Amino acid sequence: MPCAYWIAHVTVTDEAAYMKYAALATRAIIAHGGTFLVRGGQAIQKEGRAHPRNVVARFPSLAAANACYESTAYQEALSHARGASQRDLVLVEAMDEASVAGRAATPD
Repeated sequence: MPCAYWIAHVTVTDEAAYMKYAALATRAIIAHGGTFLVRGGQAIQKEGRAHPRNVVARFPSLAAANACYESTAYQEALSHARGASQRDLVLVEAMDEASVAGRAATPD
């Protein structure tokens, strides 16, 4: 089963409230097997609308990523982010190893 990624692009509008979200969300994400790969850091926006904060977490599966999002713990965290940020979030399944090898020479 391929892993999945949680990719968030965020503009924080209320730092204090968002930090409450971040603390609670971190616990929920880790509890569901999530591992942070990107949390802030420098970015170069090439297309689309820019957000100053970008977060990428890897989960064992798309089901695990979705279960985290739907969990009571994450929904409690999210209540602090609403009104304190503008966010785009996508949960996306990774390609399995065979697909990666087969698509190496094939453009999207």
